[in-house]
Amino acid sequence: MTAALNPVIPAAERAPSYYSATLKHETDYPALQGEVSVDVAIIGGGFTGVASAVELAERGLKVALIETHKIGWGASGRNGGQVTSSLSGDEAMRKQMRKSLGAEVDDFIWRLRWRGQEIIESRVAKYGIACDLKHGHLHAAMKPAHLHELRSFHDEAQRRGLGDSVSLLDRAGVRAHLASDQYLGALKNTRNLHLHPLNLCIGEARAAESLGALIFEHSEVLDIVHGPRPAVITAQGRINARQVLLAGDVYHKLEARQLKGLIFPAMGGIVTTAPLGDLAKQLNPQDLAVYDCRFVLDYYRMTADGRLLFGGGANYSGRDSRDIAAELRPCIERTFPQLKGVDIEFQWSCAMGIVMNRIPQLGKLSDHVWYCQGYSGHGVATSHIMGEIMAEAITGSLARFDTFAACKHIKVPLGDIFGNPMLAAGMWYYQLLEKLR
Repeated sequence: MTAALNPVIPAAERAPSYYSATLKHETDYPALQGEVSVDVAIIGGGFTGVASAVELAERGLKVALIETHKIGWGASGRNGGQVTSSLSGDEAMRKQMRKSLGAEVDDFIWRLRWRGQEIIESRVAKYGIACDLKHGHLHAAMKPAHLHELRSFHDEAQRRGLGDSVSLLDRAGVRAHLASDQYLGALKNTRNLHLHPLNLCIGEARAAESLGALIFEHSEVLDIVHGPRPAVITAQGRINARQVLLAGDVYHKLEARQLKGLIFPAMGGIVTTAPLGDLAKQLNPQDLAVYDCRFVLDYYRMTADGRLLFGGGANYSGRDSRDIAAELRPCIERTFPQLKGVDIEFQWSCAMGIVMNRIPQLGKLSDHVWYCQGYSGHGVATSHIMGEIMAEAITGSLARFDTFAACKHIKVPLGDIFGNPMLAAGMWYYQLLEKLR
């Protein structure tokens, strides 16, 4: 069962995922032909690109968004669909940003934790985006050391007034929420969200278009012209702009002289089962998204039509798995023994842009060319935060942008050749430490 859910999708257009088979609206934007002029040209039709496009168009700027494939083709349309308060690289941020923010750094990071949820909820409501948006998430502990981490977050949440929206569950409490015996406890967070990310991404592109944005698909950018009047060049067209934003994350190879060696691909695998019927409600009665506390974690949730969507086992070599379903089935059956032998109807991979210190990378390549990338597996929420920050910066409010741009990043010689082995070795080291805790 693949195309039966949505037979209008051409087979080669998108990854054959559950998301592409359950689209509300397929896109059919034209390829760039000829020459257009705008205020801002955005390269990349994923969440960073579309979120920035909406933000800039709402501020009254003329925007053109250009994508090599289709809107939401990459990680933005293939991820686990969880919108959480976890921030990639938060401790590294705290250390580096303390220099510029001083005593305000903790408040700055805490506000960032929740800003993605606020933006997405507001945008979904404002533009009527149908993306199966739901509340509720469990961050689950598998060993005593994990419980200590969760208690620390819970204590801070209570100090900051979150009250019942963040609660700590013991083993019995988790068992009341999930028909699984593998967790010692969990942090329940009702501010966190889960959703259909491809429908959200396409819905935001439609919102940007409604505000006057030009959108082009099947238009690979071959070059960026720098200078006082920058431009984006494709094989058949040119976008002249006042500003250019490079928002392609790990999927592009543009501006390699400055960006190579800063970000690296890690491949995550995701599957969905056949519809589970009444069993879905028995396994997860409150319809919560879940991920665990490990360095290489499992994450899962129920889809709107009652399937288990399950992901995990990131591959830091940068290469796709040959059989994602075979790799994830033991994890599913260990989590929910009731699903032993369940049919898996979709499997696909998702390339995540990993940064060595896990801090999102924001910067400028020249006076009028900006870039934003590197969410290290936390992209749904973080991309929307960064889209807001980039729109602020491009329209003259640089405070938050400067805070991120001042962070120092490791640049690995020869890019992926050394970078991915370093990532793999690092994750092996952290997994070893975790086993010893």
